Amino acid sequence: MNEDQLSNIVIGLAINVHKNLGPGLLESAYEECLFYELSKNGLFVEKQKAMPLIYEEVKLDCGYRIDLMVGGKLILEIKSVEALNDIHLAQILTYLKLAECKLGLLINFNVKYLKDGIKRVIL
Repeated sequence: MNEDQLSNIVIGLAINVHKNLGPGLLESAYEECLFYELSKNGLFVEKQKAMPLIYEEVKLDCGYRIDLMVGGKLILEIKSVEALNDIHLAQILTYLKLAECKLGLLINFNVKYLKDGIKRVIL
């Protein structure tokens, strides 16, 4: 399954989570529920995946953690904030570079309609 196919499935499941929970909860609640839904639907998903930084051939553990990685190729950054801003975009771009992935979804669950809180990020 390619990144686009995965992202379509993820978006559908994220919308279901949002419909059931609504806005206003902590990011961790949405992350856990989405992790559960992805796993339940047979997708390989890693939660809080450590992402080391390579600097001059040295692997440094700087505490970077990807919220969810689906199928080893789609990065999900989960937010529950008033509004997404440039630092959130920079964060997912950094994760895409470090993980050598092409596509990520920045998902803000703190919105009335989840479609307004999803940003596709392509590297």
